[in-house]
Amino acid sequence: MSGKNLSGQVAIVTGASRGIGKAISLALAAEGMNLALTATQIGNLSEVLDLVRSLGVRAEPFACDLANWREIPRLVNDITACFGSLDVLVNNAGYSVRASLVETAPEDLERCMQVNAMAPFVLCQKLFPFLCRSQQATVINIGSVVAFKGYEQQSAYGASKHALLGLSKVMALEWKKYGIRVHSINPGAVDTEMIRQMRPDLDPQGMIGTEDIADLIVFLLTHRGRAVIDDIHMRRATGDPWY
Repeated sequence: MSGKNLSGQVAIVTGASRGIGKAISLALAAEGMNLALTATQIGNLSEVLDLVRSLGVRAEPFACDLANWREIPRLVNDITACFGSLDVLVNNAGYSVRASLVETAPEDLERCMQVNAMAPFVLCQKLFPFLCRSQQATVINIGSVVAFKGYEQQSAYGASKHALLGLSKVMALEWKKYGIRVHSINPGAVDTEMIRQMRPDLDPQGMIGTEDIADLIVFLLTHRGRAVIDDIHMRRATGDPWY
């Protein structure tokens, strides 16, 4: 199956300043996509903006604290006024806290749920009309292995990723009739600053690379055929198989 041309399409990538979001942004820009990139502060996006724009595409920065869902309607208004259309939404931004259940502060649980589940929920709600106008509309939610398997010291993070997986399942059903595809990518340990803090016991050399996830997203977008991959589990090559 030949790959579809993504040139000129518009994508939103949340949490784009570093790690997985940065890798996704660069991979989509290399395919010719125009990008709306979000981070808590616009200054955090300077490096990725320079890299993306050097590839000849349009990229605009947008600041939003996704822990406050009330900021999201303003973010959506700013992005849609700037670009006018939308083809792809990548809900990548994430937050984690390393603590046992009894040690987890309610504030940390709340922030995990807001960033990892509530923000994608509200973004999808507000962007739905724009996605409906696209012939290639796709939502990609970056989940986690913790949505399927429990890990110590990750109760808040695990709960939030379970919520995101549940959202993905419902969206895939409800939005099928509109031609909007919803993919859930659930990786194990990825070589990012967040994972190094969450799993200091792991060797970074054995972790999943951020570019591995970015390449997978490009594949999903460019190979939009009659088959749909709903859910993808990714593990470290050095880890145990899931089956």
